[in-house]
Amino acid sequence: MLQQKTHREVKEPQMSARYLADYMAATETAKRSIVRKCKYQAIARVVQHDEAKAIVSRFIRERKGDLAALAEEARRIRDRMADSDFDRDLYDHNADYIERFVSVYAACKLPAAECLAPGRPPNIELHGVIVRPQIFFRFRRLTKTNKVRVGAGGLRYAKGKPLSPLVAEWQSAFLFGYLCRIGTEDAAEPERKLCITVDAYTGMVYEAPTNAVNRFQNMEAACASIAERWPNVPPPPNAVL
Repeated sequence: MLQQKTHREVKEPQMSARYLADYMAATETAKRSIVRKCKYQAIARVVQHDEAKAIVSRFIRERKGDLAALAEEARRIRDRMADSDFDRDLYDHNADYIERFVSVYAACKLPAAECLAPGRPPNIELHGVIVRPQIFFRFRRLTKTNKVRVGAGGLRYAKGKPLSPLVAEWQSAFLFGYLCRIGTEDAAEPERKLCITVDAYTGMVYEAPTNAVNRFQNMEAACASIAERWPNVPPPPNAVL
């Protein structure tokens, strides 16, 4: 009898900006685990926070500050009828995400700039690795001399665990480097302070650090190493491909 497949193999090197940030801040052992997770993706359904992220990012863009309405969104998700235990967990985890953000929103100090929808930011190839940027909102402002400055924002959340500031700085540095690399609207320039990562668990906002350009170059070098060893990364123990 054939064993049911547990993982699918991703042939070409690729990862999200989130995993790349995690990788840059990780130990050597954890780095190997991250790359393996990206190459061999579990087939089993995994609880994701997609709905919560969409709701929170829309709330951030609108900036109406109606926390009662945001809490009501969480209640609506939690009260939703579930057809399976997995769906129940999915709804509860998404509701938890939103409720936590409501409780910490006062600490969320966002840039003084127009906040826009993210659109469809393209992937970027860094030395053989396709990186998905995971942008949830964009920023745009005019300087006193009418120059356009732009930025982008990401969201992170882990239940019961604050985001590591080191990881957050790497992720924000990626956003700044990404915008510098792909280009923006005509006559606009990316601004480091408009490239942020929001920890939805604490409300902390982490802007791209002053050495963001050098960090992006370090990420490029790391991607070259990842691409080189990708073909030789072994599958997880007991994985069925």
